[in-house]
Amino acid sequence: MKKYPNRRLYDTDSSSYITLGDVKALVMRGEPFVVRDARSGEDLTRAILLQIILEEETAGVPLFSEKMLANIIRFYGHAMQGFMGSYLERNLQLFFELQQKMAEQAKEVTPELWQQFMAAQSPLMMGNLFAQSQKAFLQMQEQMLGALAGKRPH
Repeated sequence: MKKYPNRRLYDTDSSSYITLGDVKALVMRGEPFVVRDARSGEDLTRAILLQIILEEETAGVPLFSEKMLANIIRFYGHAMQGFMGSYLERNLQLFFELQQKMAEQAKEVTPELWQQFMAAQSPLMMGNLFAQSQKAFLQMQEQMLGALAGKRPH
């Protein structure tokens, strides 16, 4: 894909202009893509993804609370910024994998039965996810402390 100065996105595969909604559909289908500035060739994929997130956050029910956004902002420039990014990425991947497993198991379940199941299982699943998240955080903490211990003068 290319992004032109007029802010329009051009899909080089289909030779047509597309919208952010079209790019979101690519993301939802899991299709890989790259967005490049038409003039400079600079990779703008991240900026486009952030733009989609901004539109989603302002259009309906936001995913991020103000408190969460403020906490994320506080990590920019902080020594723990890199660790926080990888921690969040790991946890989102765990959550995504859990969601995929549940979707596979629920292919033959009606929406009503699925809703009942989720209401009953949600506390258990979230507890398991939080336990895995805590374990991942503790592992990162141990790695960080181990790295710091190796740098201390003797």
